Amino acid sequence: MTWKTNLPAVRGKLLIDEALAPFTWFRVGGPADVVFLPADEQDLADFLKSLDPAVPVMAIGVGSNLLVRDGGVEGVIIRLGKGFNTVEALGDNRIKAGSAVPDAILARKAAEAGIAGLEFYAGIPGTIGGAVIMNAGCYGSETVNVVKSVRVMDRAGVVRELSVDDLHYTYRHSALQDGETVIVLDATYEGTAEEPAAIKARMAEITSRRETTQPIREKTGGSTFKNPPGHSSWKLVDEAGWRGKLFGGAMFSPLHSNFLINTGEATAADLEGLGDTVRADVLAKTGVQLDWEIKRIGRS
Repeated sequence: MTWKTNLPAVRGKLLIDEALAPFTWFRVGGPADVVFLPADEQDLADFLKSLDPAVPVMAIGVGSNLLVRDGGVEGVIIRLGKGFNTVEALGDNRIKAGSAVPDAILARKAAEAGIAGLEFYAGIPGTIGGAVIMNAGCYGSETVNVVKSVRVMDRAGVVRELSVDDLHYTYRHSALQDGETVIVLDATYEGTAEEPAAIKARMAEITSRRETTQPIREKTGGSTFKNPPGHSSWKLVDEAGWRGKLFGGAMFSPLHSNFLINTGEATAADLEGLGDTVRADVLAKTGVQLDWEIKRIGRS
């Protein structure tokens, strides 16, 4: 590919034919044509403005909700990290977080600032960029309830700010998943005033509950399927007999049957194959369609 030998100059890092498995929680998947680690927002903008517009790009955070297929990914994967990980309390119970900030870190920083309402983020793996895009939520709260605005950069390197109304949030979905490619830069949230100790106590309860009910120390991608209307995905998977049942090196966790895990030797094909097999089985047995919550990318 000639474009890989003629990449724009950057201040960050460009990695050619880089394995993506180490960038994801599943620890599987083939290489990306290019991985770009931008130094900061300006570095990212300059790169996008100079890159051939025909080259596909996609931004990732810590890869907690991502399955990369074994054939790898065409184009440029942009891994946001240092330069996109600041948190700033703005006053009036508002707080701004860069897209690479882990959700749990934002919850802690908000608590320290006496801002309540974001403590549910303590129970969500991943970073703010992904949380904003997919309307991440748990334990009765969702991103839509607390986010006020989001700054994004488009494929041409142009920055714009979107209000929460512009995002058209629904369950595990936003307008950012539709149409043009955009990269989340940061998000501004608004909560309510409360004593930090009370907020931290609720966060501790969420963290404890998560540790005892989810396989957080396994190679997993978090919740595998969205909850269909009127149903819990874990119950449907469990009742279909797939809890703890091996499929190659993949398995739905014995601890929580909506968590797909790599037992150590799984390929991406094992993981996606198990997920699709379970979806087909549940549909045949119950008539209920399970939809993936984990994002799957790349060539098979």
